[in-house]
Amino acid sequence: MASKTLRQGFEFTDQDFSRLRELVYQHTGIRMADNRRDLIYGRLSRRLRTLGMHSFSDYCNLIEDGHEDELEAFTNAVTTNLTAFFREAHHFDYLANTVLPELLQHKQKNPRIRIWSAGCSTGEEPYTLAMILRENIPDMHNWDVRILATDLDSEVLAKAAAGIYEQQNIQRILGQRLKRWFRKGTGIHQGKAKVLPELQELISFRKLNLMESWPMKGPFDIIFCRNVLIYFDKPTQKKLFDRFASILDPKGHLFIGHSESPLDLTDRFTLIGQSVYQRCK
Repeated sequence: MASKTLRQGFEFTDQDFSRLRELVYQHTGIRMADNRRDLIYGRLSRRLRTLGMHSFSDYCNLIEDGHEDELEAFTNAVTTNLTAFFREAHHFDYLANTVLPELLQHKQKNPRIRIWSAGCSTGEEPYTLAMILRENIPDMHNWDVRILATDLDSEVLAKAAAGIYEQQNIQRILGQRLKRWFRKGTGIHQGKAKVLPELQELISFRKLNLMESWPMKGPFDIIFCRNVLIYFDKPTQKKLFDRFASILDPKGHLFIGHSESPLDLTDRFTLIGQSVYQRCK
């Protein structure tokens, strides 16, 4: 028997959920499991209220018609953003102690480093990367270093570009590092902290859907794409791993989440550290 949900005046049927799941996959590549029904209802019912709509069926029609502004709001609503400064700290230790020294030695004649933070959310990851670069490249002024930070969600990108964080977001940053790279907020930002321009100037924040064309040419020396691919099905993961390999330097590094692996999907990477891979083809 088909089920439906009726809360706060909105009927939510199996057909509605099925249509929305297909629309999420079509526009983001993300596969929504059966247990995400309440999540979809909760996030998109807010859109119905905002738009003054009365049914999920009408909302599906709006998305299927390709309404550009609502497509952006739709993708913002259904994507999940979970991040933190120095999350999975072993990755940043490996970057500082192994990858960067090798890069600095290898690229003396071509002092150019390019890093991509894919799925950067509210910016904690690219700002952490910027701290590591500033702290571990002593002659930074002699290097051409850039971080590309991308996400599908335009709202979190705006927060990332602002670089302003609540106190609870910066608690895991050690005292000396906190003093070095952040300033206390004043006025309307009282009680918050803002990253210094020295970090912001290394980063370009851009909206990007991983499932669509990538405007950047590369090559990247390092790609961080952590806990993003777990939301995609295996064929999509394979496609993305191969695309990452193609835009990486021939010996470039890929950092991913501990629940993700390219090894059963492609032969273009080899495991060299804890959820750290190097392009081999």
